[in-house]
Amino acid sequence: MEQLLERFAADYAAKQDRLSGKGDDQSTIHYPAVFLFIGDKSAGAIEPIMKINHKKWDNSAGVMYFHVGTGTGASGAASESQASGLAHAPGRDFLQESPGDSREAKLRLSRFTMASAPAAGDAKRLRKELYQSFYRNEEQLYGLNRALRQLSYNIADYGRLYSSFDRIHLSVITRVDDPLNVFIPEISLLAQSIFSQSFKSVQMDLYVLISEREQMEAFGYGSAAGIAFLRELELMQRSDFSFSAKLHLTEDGLSIPVTHHAAPLFDLVYVLSDKNERGISASGGMQGNYEMICHLSLLKNRKQKEGHYDMNTGGYNNTSFKNNIMTESGRQGYVSAGFARVKRPNESIALAVLYHFYSGLLQRMKNLPDWGMQEKMAFFGLDSVSVSGRAAELVPDDTKIAEMTGMMTHPVSYGSLKRMTLREAENALFGDGCAAYFHSNYVQEAAHRLQKLDSGERLRAWVRSRLNEPSAAAIFAVVEWTDEKNAGSVLEAVQNRIRDLSAHLEAERAQLAGFYEERVEEQPFPKRPLMEKHNIRSFIRFFFETAYQRKRGILLLETELKLYRIYEAELERIHSEYKRKARELENLQETLLNVARASIRQADDYIGQNIMEYYGVVTAEMMYDVESRRGEGTFFEERFMGSIAELLEEGLGRVLTRLAEVCRKELLEADALDQTFEEELLNRANVATDYNNKQVLSKEELFKKLYRTLEENAVINVRLLEYTQEHRYEEKYFFGDAESEFIRYALSADETSRIYKLGVVHEKRSSGVEKLNIMGGFHLEDLMYYRNGRVYYETYVQNGYEFHGIEPERLPELR
Repeated sequence: MEQLLERFAADYAAKQDRLSGKGDDQSTIHYPAVFLFIGDKSAGAIEPIMKINHKKWDNSAGVMYFHVGTGTGASGAASESQASGLAHAPGRDFLQESPGDSREAKLRLSRFTMASAPAAGDAKRLRKELYQSFYRNEEQLYGLNRALRQLSYNIADYGRLYSSFDRIHLSVITRVDDPLNVFIPEISLLAQSIFSQSFKSVQMDLYVLISEREQMEAFGYGSAAGIAFLRELELMQRSDFSFSAKLHLTEDGLSIPVTHHAAPLFDLVYVLSDKNERGISASGGMQGNYEMICHLSLLKNRKQKEGHYDMNTGGYNNTSFKNNIMTESGRQGYVSAGFARVKRPNESIALAVLYHFYSGLLQRMKNLPDWGMQEKMAFFGLDSVSVSGRAAELVPDDTKIAEMTGMMTHPVSYGSLKRMTLREAENALFGDGCAAYFHSNYVQEAAHRLQKLDSGERLRAWVRSRLNEPSAAAIFAVVEWTDEKNAGSVLEAVQNRIRDLSAHLEAERAQLAGFYEERVEEQPFPKRPLMEKHNIRSFIRFFFETAYQRKRGILLLETELKLYRIYEAELERIHSEYKRKARELENLQETLLNVARASIRQADDYIGQNIMEYYGVVTAEMMYDVESRRGEGTFFEERFMGSIAELLEEGLGRVLTRLAEVCRKELLEADALDQTFEEELLNRANVATDYNNKQVLSKEELFKKLYRTLEENAVINVRLLEYTQEHRYEEKYFFGDAESEFIRYALSADETSRIYKLGVVHEKRSSGVEKLNIMGGFHLEDLMYYRNGRVYYETYVQNGYEFHGIEPERLPELR
């Protein structure tokens, strides 16, 4: 059942995310953008980043993606061509939502396949060999030139999507331990040089991804390779870094140098790990880092919306940020970030509505009809008319009694007969023949019919059929009315009926016994003087019509009494059976409550307070609205739940399945639940509840918790040492509706005490609010990853491993 509930909640949440996202405003990037993925291990980032950008940016169709890999990585980077040169992705699933025709979609992602890595035996020189082969293979270098020129040409096709073509933003993304990042300077500067022929300036940022989770097994070499790259990165980001190499190749094989003069290679370098500043692994793995890459790119390259400005902040200023993370000596600091999103708690909402819907149904089932005893007895088919009629069906009619007048008689004169008692007269005329005949044709036949009838099962079937009727009393009524502890129960009425019948039966038997002691001559049958045979025949007819009709009447009473005693025992079994069913239904309510509460407790990425209280009110109103339009009891009609008892016959899972179907169709799709994130949050904050309920949050408290939750979940995604705080600089940005109550609250919260810059990226949206925290000023030696990996790097170097393409002497010393 818990799996069914999880699937129910997840399906609703997924549907709501699709619906609510359609109403969200999209941002626009100002300048063209290219995402350059270097290394096989970075291939896993391509699809998520493309999806995020497509959803967030209205001109995402013009964003280009370029991947450089060997095509042999375990990360799933497909190799479209084993030969060196340009290859286009075949437009897989993550491209299908892209605007434009299939040709345009394919052109947005290009892959360049480099020569395969050296054999395993050359692992000691893997990075160095890759670097040297890059320069040796002119055909490969020419292919890379041609691929990047084709990419630059493709960007020009989308000029109409951008406000300016003066600048291009190039975001380089790599994994710290990927061997292909050994020639990041070469690829980045070649791309910059080629793009510079079409754009006045190229702004390059580097995103270094650290996956500590994946280094659980290959921690030694991977850590050493990561430190090797960080050491090279330290060189690239020095203020005096310069570079020159013949990277431009013409179609005629002529080489042209690409030169970088003394300056850091990248505008900013972002270091993002799957373990945050507190040392806690991110639950979504790298997904949060991909969100950060997209939001950081937007922050630096966002087109301001007309008629709106970033409230009280002046927006993001890249130059100011860089100055704030630079030391007095001019050493540039590195940057990391944290990201959090809060949205409507759709899974918890679905489970809360389901719980309250079921609770409403259960309440209606427990709301017993105000019936008198006669109506209750009739519900079970145990009213006196019904049971008497059933007994009459079991006892043969009086036809065979009339046939008894033809029985052979013993020769007895009327003169002697008239002085006898009726008992003596019967014995004198028939011996025990009449009694044997009646026993065989009436008593035994009635017993046989009763045994064949199986009255207990017939009563159970009758109760089941009544419960399957839309207007029938519910299971809880059966439990209540069959409980002998309850005054006025059906069981008590049956027991009273048994006592009454028993007394009546004893009286009838006594009257019959007294009748048998009366004399024949005293009986009111027609008598004629001197007509002996006539008088005997007249007596015999009278005797059967009185004595044996009375015996048949007594048999009817005995049979009815047997039926009631069977019903008495069966009612006790029915009580136990339906009490168990009622307990199952109540246990289902408890299960739904526990699952809903657990979902609310686990909702770390959004606010869950007041959900049960608010959706209890909303669900009750929706159910009342349905009943006011379609009639009382409508939820138990076939088009809704139908018979709960009948569903329960198939098991509790069937009840839950049907419940989820009706809830999804009739309640979750109702207009009352069609609310934006802000509306839903405010309505929950203002839900009318008992004043003494301390668990319910006010609007201000709810906003405060939401504000704190976003801050706590946007913790920086990199683990640092306890380094000096003097260079730590932070900026924080909300992405959401700047005119909403929550954003206005967030801007004023901690306004007098905050030591960081706070901004808002205005996006008219209904699905939620996002927060991006940016922290810069640390250096590579401040990384826990750097401290832990250094020992591996030094050990591998001492054992003959060569990690660098350039001479190690040119690299900065390890700090």
